[in-house]
This record gives sequence, C-alpha cells and structure tokens, in this order.
Amino acid sequence: MSDSGRRLSCLGAAVVVLAVLAGGTVWLFRDELFHPFGDARACEGSDTRLPDVIRAGGASIPAGASDVHYFTRNGSAAVTFVSNRMPDYLHRAGVLPEGEPLFDEKYGGKGVADDEIDLPDGLCGSSLRGPVWTYRPTAATRSGVSVTVERSPLTNEHFRVPARAVVTYSLS
Repeated sequence: MSDSGRRLSCLGAAVVVLAVLAGGTVWLFRDELFHPFGDARACEGSDTRLPDVIRAGGASIPAGASDVHYFTRNGSAAVTFVSNRMPDYLHRAGVLPEGEPLFDEKYGGKGVADDEIDLPDGLCGSSLRGPVWTYRPTAATRSGVSVTVERSPLTNEHFRVPARAVVTYSLS
C-alpha cells in the first residue's frame, strides 16, 4: 500500500471515530439540545421556563402526574398532563368549589365528543380523547384558569381513569 493510501485509510478511520463520538454526544444531550431551556416538558417555541413543580391556577398539578408538557407564550401558559387525581386538583386550583358536583354547568360545559381533540396551538403531547368537559373561569370561582378534562365514555358523571387534562392560565 502506498503512502497516500495509508493516509486516506487513517483519515477515513479518524472521520468514522469522530462521527461516532459526535453522534454519541448528541444522543447523550438530546433533551438539552432539542427542548427549550433543556426541559423535556417544554414544547418548541416556549418563551418562559416553568418551574420543576408546575403551579397552574395557584395549585401544583397533581403529584404523580405523567406525560407533562407545556407551552408558554406572551405571559400565558398551557399545560397538559395525565392524572387520576383530577377532582382534587380542580378543588385546590379553585376551578370547582368544594362540595359542588363535578359536572355542574354553572362552572363548565360539555366539549366536543370527537374521538381525538387537538391540543391548543403550540402545546405538544398526546391529544385529548372525547368526550371532554371544560371548566371556565366564572364569577363564582376564584380562578382565572380554564381546564379541559377527558370524561368517561361510559358514564357522564366520572372522568377517565387516568384522565388527560389541558390547563390554560396567565403566568402573571
């Protein structure tokens, strides 16, 4: 093998080693490289990082919530998560006063009954499954929070277990 052939072989081996190292580094730090603020919960385009314990409507989202994602833009936030503790969260956040039935039309209403319901613009994660119930801020509640929760497809008086929720609120 000639001297130039050995140089090309060595150069080719060096390129392969560098490519493997670069690929491994990207894989190792993929969450920090491809998510805003290095937070895997943050959706692309978010302009504000939320704290590790997200407080939506003055109450932390339920302990043990899974599949948590958020999108922030211009002082507002949309958060989606899955939990089997939705009634507790609704009461703690002031969305539904204690003692009131979960599906009182004074505090909310039925949503679209489609099989899948798109998340708000910018919010990433799995879509909602219909039917849903949407709680809106009212004079009777102390919250400026809107919450949409998956209802049970079998009964109108329960949430899915666990249920996906989308919470929208102001960051100020």
